[in-house]
Amino acid sequence: MRMIRAIIRPDREAQVINALECTGIVSLTKMDVFGRGQQRGVQVGNTVYTELPKIMFTIVVEEAKLDAALAAIQTGARTGQHGDGKIFISPVDTVYTVRTGQRHQE
Repeated sequence: MRMIRAIIRPDREAQVINALECTGIVSLTKMDVFGRGQQRGVQVGNTVYTELPKIMFTIVVEEAKLDAALAAIQTGARTGQHGDGKIFISPVDTVYTVRTGQRHQE
């Protein structure tokens, strides 16, 4: 299993969720976050905004669904402009369901 952390523009949230649902991925965690990338924020006139609002999705998928999840996130999030976001992928060894105590391993 893999954990995907995707940081995207807030205005692309619905597109990413819809794209994931089309691939059969409906479970996710969403957080409002603030940050900046390579551009170090945005300058509007004389004001520089060094921390910009973003949305971070955390999704755990089976290895077989990883490529579909990545494609869905990229398709939904991409505008072609700076600040479209980043996707981070990490291995997940074991998952436990709190309610049942069931252990899931791939």
